[in-house]
Amino acid sequence: MKEKILSVTLAAVLFALCTSADAQHPAKIPRIGFIAANREGTSVKEFRRGLRGLGYSEGKNIFVEYRYSDGKDERIASLVAELVQFNVDILVSPLPPAIIAAKRASTKIPIVMVTTQDPVKIGLVDSLARPGGNITGLTSLTRELSGKRLELLKEMIPRLTRVGILWTTTGVPGLATAFDDYDSAARDLKISLKSLEVHGPNPKLEELFRDAVKARVSAIIAVRVPLLISHRKQIADFALNNRLPLMSEGSEYVEVGSLVSYSASDVENYRRAAVYVDKILKGAKPADLPVEQAMKFELVINLKTAKQIGLTIPPNVLARADRIIR
Repeated sequence: MKEKILSVTLAAVLFALCTSADAQHPAKIPRIGFIAANREGTSVKEFRRGLRGLGYSEGKNIFVEYRYSDGKDERIASLVAELVQFNVDILVSPLPPAIIAAKRASTKIPIVMVTTQDPVKIGLVDSLARPGGNITGLTSLTRELSGKRLELLKEMIPRLTRVGILWTTTGVPGLATAFDDYDSAARDLKISLKSLEVHGPNPKLEELFRDAVKARVSAIIAVRVPLLISHRKQIADFALNNRLPLMSEGSEYVEVGSLVSYSASDVENYRRAAVYVDKILKGAKPADLPVEQAMKFELVINLKTAKQIGLTIPPNVLARADRIIR
């Protein structure tokens, strides 16, 4: 009987010691690094929603270190270095320069990208199906939609003859072909193009819009790149003041006054990025997670802007809009 009591007592003591040890060494809370162009964009908001939908609560069972380039590409390498030094568990970014800098800085930290570029073409991954290395995520292959944007503009503006392409190669690998992608599609539609190339870090936007007006362009398309996104309100205002329809490669422009955008759904992409983070935290390796191509696309139209520039959007185009800003 004494031996039985002794055994029970010993078991209780050992249990108490184990419980005490567990209390002193709580489970490590994962820390995520997130580099975005700015804090007001869709990326941060929707990524957070994605995390919440998966049961994560920031500050409780996950930490997210947010960093913003604010359109200054020269800051990106230092932001990446800072997060690598923090030894984050995963690094997430939609910015090609940040993804490239992270790849150079660490071969161990998993990287989840949300890119508009072809990640194979610019050397980020081996293939979409088997990315290899420490990078995976999503690509919207924005360049593939160049022709569709021109087609939409022609539907909206039947007398469309010339389109200005506001673009840059500054700080973004893979955009050297952006103008050519539009040019090849424009020839099939019998539309001529005017190159409005932006040079950073302080683009002379007013001068470029004067050039566009002198060239008698019927509309402008703004290529999606951090440098231009950081000036999107100024770009939208210049277009509005000159009564020029502005098509963009992302809805963030339409929300500040651009006429229309056609792109992969940002909401869907950034929520999916949270899913990748969850899979990696649960043990999946980036090399084994295929890079997803965007499956959902959205047409966003700003009717208030259309009215201000005196443009009537055809009913058949309005009927296809996923979102209308009035």
